[in-house]
Amino acid sequence: MKGLFNPKKSTKKQPSGDDTAIPPTPSQQSPHSHHSRPSHSHSYSNSHSQPTPRPESSSPAKPPAAPPKSVQKSPTKKARPASPAHTQREQAKSKSSRSFGRQSTDSSRRGKFDSNTHPLNLPPDEIKRLSALSAMSDRNSFEKMDVDKENSAQPPSSPPSQPPKSFTVPISSPTPTNGPKPQSNGEGPAPPPHRSNPSSPVPSDAEQAENYKSLGNKSFKDKQYKKAIKEYSQAIELMPESPTYLSNRAAAYMSDGQYDNALEDCSRAVDLDPQNAKFLLRLARIYTNLGRPDEAMTTFSRIQPPPSAKDTAAAKEMQHHMRAAQSALESGTSGSMVLHAIDQAEKLLAPGATRPRKWQLMRGNAYLKMGGVNSLGEAQNVAMSLLRQNSQDPEALVLRGRALYAQGENDKAIQHFRKALSGDPDFRDAVKWLRTVQKLDRMKEEGNAEYKAGRWQAAFNKYTSALEVDPANRGTNSKLLQNRALCRLKLKQYDEAVADCERAISLDPTYTKARKTKANALGQAEKWEDAVREWKKIQELDPEDRTIAKEIRKAELELKKSQRKDYYKILGVSKDADDATIKKAYRKLAIIHHPDKNRDDESAAERFKDIGEAYETLSDPQKRARYDSGEDLIDPTEMFGGGGGMGGGIDPEILFSMMNGGASFGGGGGGGFPGGGFGGGRQRAQGFPGGFHFG
Repeated sequence: MKGLFNPKKSTKKQPSGDDTAIPPTPSQQSPHSHHSRPSHSHSYSNSHSQPTPRPESSSPAKPPAAPPKSVQKSPTKKARPASPAHTQREQAKSKSSRSFGRQSTDSSRRGKFDSNTHPLNLPPDEIKRLSALSAMSDRNSFEKMDVDKENSAQPPSSPPSQPPKSFTVPISSPTPTNGPKPQSNGEGPAPPPHRSNPSSPVPSDAEQAENYKSLGNKSFKDKQYKKAIKEYSQAIELMPESPTYLSNRAAAYMSDGQYDNALEDCSRAVDLDPQNAKFLLRLARIYTNLGRPDEAMTTFSRIQPPPSAKDTAAAKEMQHHMRAAQSALESGTSGSMVLHAIDQAEKLLAPGATRPRKWQLMRGNAYLKMGGVNSLGEAQNVAMSLLRQNSQDPEALVLRGRALYAQGENDKAIQHFRKALSGDPDFRDAVKWLRTVQKLDRMKEEGNAEYKAGRWQAAFNKYTSALEVDPANRGTNSKLLQNRALCRLKLKQYDEAVADCERAISLDPTYTKARKTKANALGQAEKWEDAVREWKKIQELDPEDRTIAKEIRKAELELKKSQRKDYYKILGVSKDADDATIKKAYRKLAIIHHPDKNRDDESAAERFKDIGEAYETLSDPQKRARYDSGEDLIDPTEMFGGGGGMGGGIDPEILFSMMNGGASFGGGGGGGFPGGGFGGGRQRAQGFPGGFHFG
């Protein structure tokens, strides 16, 4: 072993000649030369090595015959293709050799076939691990290195010479040529930094949106409209400015019955592509389905070439019906015509579509125009339906206020009009109706004050002026007419009073108070048959009112009185005439109709007799009272039956009212009556004994 490190001894073994032996060229070397002279090759390499011994070869236990064994195996291993790890190490060695200068060829060959340092002599597990580690590195890293791609595929025929230390490869912890250093805990080196390089490119937003659109189209064809809406929405999120996606989603919304959402999407699509005929046609159909025919026809006019008549038929028909309804409402035609036109237009709406708010308001106004009790209730229902959607809707508030005003609830009506103005101070309809109701209430109160004060003509004038404020208000005007009829009764304008009552009833057939005033007016006009007939009608309308039966009995009594001789009319005096007037009238008529002066007139004697009876009855206060009260028409047998008990047939209230004037049932004897009882008096023409004494 000492001879191996003794340079003097090694020089003795060299052949004679030059002191420095020239190493053989790679072409002169062969695997067989290593077998023939192993000792010479080993001593030669030591003579050119550094004085400091190498760590890998310093072990004395290693026999010098190991290199020939490795050389024998090396030809077999050289036939294998070079691994990536081996190629990287060769590149590192090449760089190292350039930095330290070029060494002798024999030294490089010795380093290459060193059994302790050559990578091919590493343990199989280590070689496998290094090969796997090298395969994980990026191929692009090889292109960045100063290595020829063609030469990197296989090792060079003559490796570059480099210092022996550059060949040192620690077996315990080999360092990869491209990547971080391995961990020292023996678990193996950490993987190299990963560089993303996917095999397929990531799709763009436009491509993804197109995929979602395709899925939406498929769902739409399968009539899965909600799913189609969701998929179109995903496409729109990626491409929000795509009119095609918006239009497709609008179609899905239409099929799903969501017409408001469809209108929003289609409007945006048309804004993005104003000349697209398909988008415009879809938008016009949405307008038609929502009950907006004017907008639909405007949209149809933008389509070029113009759409077919079939496309525009529904919108044109709907527009025609709504114009007819509006015209009927403004011209004062009956509300039923307005309702018919609206019903025809609503048939053209899409199934499930909400009726337009404008149409509902027109329907409510038509009910107000009809003015009946049921119609006013329907108008209130329309208003409440709109107010449930928006409690501050000024038009709905005015509609309900007008219904309340027509029903005579003016205080509630004023509240609704003021609420509408609080939301929209410039709303003209609310201002108009508020002023109308306030003015009407003020004039009505002024008329009532004049009536209570007994100024009948002034009250009549106030009521007449109030009727001119709102001629269309049926409920309020019926009340004003009834109040004016009361003024006419006080003014003894009976026929005019009856006419006012009839107008009030025509405006409100259920207005019972106007019917009662009419019956009273007929009675004061001495049209008792008509009065009795009217009271009986009132009883049919309100059978629960017990006062009506009393009024009927009074009217029937007056009817009987009217059918007897009218002494006031015979004498030609009024019913409130005093005794002097009655006496004067009697004397004048007696002279004129005396039978002696009218011998040729057979009826003169009969007239003279009637004049006498009239004067005899009216000149006596008691007889006149019985005549005026109708007492003379009462049959005594109806008053007393059997043993003097009270009989039926006469209202007890009437009987006692007739007796309140001073008549009384006296006592004594046979129950006679004051004033002579039943006897002592002469018989009257009416057949009643003079013994009856009623005040």
